[in-house]
Amino acid sequence: MFRRRRAIEYKTPEQIQKMRVAGLLVGETLELLRSSIEPGMTTKDLDAIAEKNIRSAGGIPSFIGVPGGPGVPDFPATLCTSVNDEVVHGIPGPRVIRDGDVVSIDCGAIVDGWHGDAAITIPVGDVAPEHLELLRVCEESLWRGMAAATLTGRINDIGDAIQDYVESQGDYGIVEEYVGHGIGSEMHMAPQVPNYSVADKLEKIRPGLVLAVEPMINLGDRRTRTLADGWTVSTVDGKFSAHFEHTFTVTDDGPWVLTALDGGKERIGAIRAAAPA
Repeated sequence: MFRRRRAIEYKTPEQIQKMRVAGLLVGETLELLRSSIEPGMTTKDLDAIAEKNIRSAGGIPSFIGVPGGPGVPDFPATLCTSVNDEVVHGIPGPRVIRDGDVVSIDCGAIVDGWHGDAAITIPVGDVAPEHLELLRVCEESLWRGMAAATLTGRINDIGDAIQDYVESQGDYGIVEEYVGHGIGSEMHMAPQVPNYSVADKLEKIRPGLVLAVEPMINLGDRRTRTLADGWTVSTVDGKFSAHFEHTFTVTDDGPWVLTALDGGKERIGAIRAAAPA
């Protein structure tokens, strides 16, 4: 059974405007990394670029010092960098990025006490067609999930839309061990946002609710395992994974993607316009 957490932080319009500032910094940082990544760099090189960009804009990296739990050290870096079969939470280090890799980059920043959180998976060099298609399906599923969110709906609508789209595109594994989350004055808050359909009736979507939605899609088995560092999550079968994430809220005019540089209006509008009546 999917468990619900009950304490939800609803934001005022002024607080959401502050979250937009943090979201833009995250989005700009990810675009900088997208344009900077190339074979021969290390994941630590990417982390240094991100930290410099966030701090130079007056932000604070969200991930540094996140508690690791019993026997696991706190997270030491600005980014999570997960390569190929690594799903999420990879620790930046000396790993060299090579031609044909796909690199998931998860970034969070705090500005004036408010958080933004987003992730992209970047193909590097000459990437196999099936891996490029994996990335396309995962990113599109994220947008389909956000586009399904309305002020008359429930959080279930997001996971339903993600799963429906992914299953329509092929035999992919949707990771269930890790889900999206509420976000605001803290990075991870209630409610949880599953990236798949659940039987439970989840919370209603209301004005002031801000969510981070983050589907993780595997080319093979949906199951994952945690590596010896206590953080890095990989696929059980060694096949590639993709991860995309945005922070968004729902207004009377529709979803507003706080970590998308253009707010996401055009892409979400296109998805809604193409949906069956």
